[in-house]
Amino acid sequence: MPATKVKAYLDTKGIKYVSILHSPAYTAPEVAASAHVSGRDFAKTVIVMIEDEMAMVVLPASRHVLLSDLRDMIEKSHLRLASEAEFKDRFPDCELGAMPPLGNLYGMPTYVSGELAEEREIAFNAGSHTEVIKMSYDDFERLVQPTVLEFITTP
Repeated sequence: MPATKVKAYLDTKGIKYVSILHSPAYTAPEVAASAHVSGRDFAKTVIVMIEDEMAMVVLPASRHVLLSDLRDMIEKSHLRLASEAEFKDRFPDCELGAMPPLGNLYGMPTYVSGELAEEREIAFNAGSHTEVIKMSYDDFERLVQPTVLEFITTP
């Protein structure tokens, strides 16, 4: 079960969460709809390479990150999307494309959209294409300690 690592981590930290099982879905908007979660509350994880370091960018399912703006905000000249081949081994407990936005569990910095930081709750893939975790944003922020950026996204 891919969600085992995420749930075990949340349980050891005493975090309250809800696990939502849903029919298989593969894109963030599909997952949000299947789990009956608003697209603005559903956090999708995008893996990027900043210089030679892998990082997570977390934003609402209904949005897309503009890499050029993100590059300017973090003041790094080399930023690009990571390929699946580059990151698949980093997430051995996850189905490809269903990585949870818990960069601290996978040894990488996490950047989160200011839009998500304003939400009371967030939901995200639990490591599979059939399960979502829903929890308070405050708990997420306390655990992950992401860098919150007002990076520009497009609908």
